[in-house]
Amino acid sequence: MSALAMPRDSQPEVQEGALQAWIDLLTVLGSLRSDEPMARHTTLAVGGPARWLFRPRDLDALIEAWQAKPSDACVIPLGRGSNMLVPDAGLDALVVDLSELNTLAIDGGMVVAGAGVRMSRFARQCAEHGLSGCEFMATVPGDIGGGVAMNAGCFAQQVSDTLQFVELLLADGELVKVEAEGLAMGYRHTQLPAGALVVRAGFALSADHPDQIRERMRAMRSRRTATQPLAQPNCGSVFKNPDGDHAARLIEAAGLKGFAIGGAQVSEQHANFIVNTGEASSRDVFDLIVRMRAEVLQRFGVALEPEVRLVGEWQFDFSDEGESDDAR
Repeated sequence: MSALAMPRDSQPEVQEGALQAWIDLLTVLGSLRSDEPMARHTTLAVGGPARWLFRPRDLDALIEAWQAKPSDACVIPLGRGSNMLVPDAGLDALVVDLSELNTLAIDGGMVVAGAGVRMSRFARQCAEHGLSGCEFMATVPGDIGGGVAMNAGCFAQQVSDTLQFVELLLADGELVKVEAEGLAMGYRHTQLPAGALVVRAGFALSADHPDQIRERMRAMRSRRTATQPLAQPNCGSVFKNPDGDHAARLIEAAGLKGFAIGGAQVSEQHANFIVNTGEASSRDVFDLIVRMRAEVLQRFGVALEPEVRLVGEWQFDFSDEGESDDAR
């Protein structure tokens, strides 16, 4: 079970008062919405309402908000919602949208981008300046902050190949700079301090002719369009690839291509994608994830690890081989 938010009725009155004072402050530091449907903010187009959705107007506003944040406040970073599954019941938490942190500066081969910069824009700007090393970002529907946090990658490239440093906003509001080697980055993994937000990242890229970079980006986009269900709502790769194999191969070999639960379906085009055929619920998607993992585990003895982020309350522990009654 993931328990990221404290039920409202379990919070003492004094904590509720401090929380309300903080929420009042957020209204002057950016955009704040209450009971915001997360289906509007996730690429799967599913998910119930967040208690609040906060979009700080800039980095200074975010720092001020974090310095005033109650220690027990539950905060969930949104990114672009491209690898997030939110329960149908929603989130009793504050979801933070860093899309206004979208500055991008280029100095020689060093590119420094705010967390809210779309990776596709980052790739285009690098190509215009003849800088190579992040072409894969042209095909990823996320932002720099989320890409760093999960060490996003494809086409034999990943964020850690070129990342030099990150600026993190710690849970207590302190802004710190951390060199990339201190992040223990691995396949789809970055070790960040608990509660820290990536707010800026610096990349060291190599020079190449812009036309050559653009051609590689076009080839990557063409391959992705031909092999992945980009025309339908999806959350990207559902599972990480196990060592020496591919999750898509295992899921397809288990006979699950096209298998559906409610409005959620294993893509006919790519077996490691779940698509929303129109009326999927988060529960449909979750149950399908559990079924896919169970079938692969039973047939091949491989316990697939989710790449999609399951935020909120889910009655399943993917760290072991057991299922709860609610997930069967």
